[in-house]
Amino acid sequence: MPARNLAYVTLALVLRPQGRRGEVAAEILTDFPERLTKLKKADLLDRASRRRSIAIRSCWISHSRGGQAIFHFEGSNSIDDAKTLVGCEVQIPAGERVALPTGSHYVDDLVGCGVFEGGQSVGVVRDVMVAGEMISGTPNLIVDTPEGELLIPLAAEICPVIDTVARRIEVVLPDGLREVNSRP
Repeated sequence: MPARNLAYVTLALVLRPQGRRGEVAAEILTDFPERLTKLKKADLLDRASRRRSIAIRSCWISHSRGGQAIFHFEGSNSIDDAKTLVGCEVQIPAGERVALPTGSHYVDDLVGCGVFEGGQSVGVVRDVMVAGEMISGTPNLIVDTPEGELLIPLAAEICPVIDTVARRIEVVLPDGLREVNSRP
């Protein structure tokens, strides 16, 4: 997959041709799949990291294949045309993302933030463990520390200050958390 470009957000990944008129089936990579059906244009980023803007003729969600998006892009009129789109990421500018409610954050906005406790650096967020990857319902920040990996629950009482603009997260770690889940 191409290097991350934080100026764009990937909403779907084209998997295969769908039908005979140039449509493609795509894996949905957004928490807001209904938004895909309203898009009029997007950017396609191919495997060689070439970007092009493209109009979207139509998009609908197919529930028969586990919730894939079926796109029909302008200029794609045949199975052969659709095959050239396999592997492309369907992207929009990051500024066009759906606004989240207060207190919610996009994973991409949290990754790279410094984590601090009492003014002292704990480490840097490498990733966020979200639903399906965790035991409890609370996401966990995966923080790289000098001692190794540390999982910090993304809960208001543990992460009372999250400033994604300043790239800083203030935490109040429960007693014993470092010892319980620190992994060298």
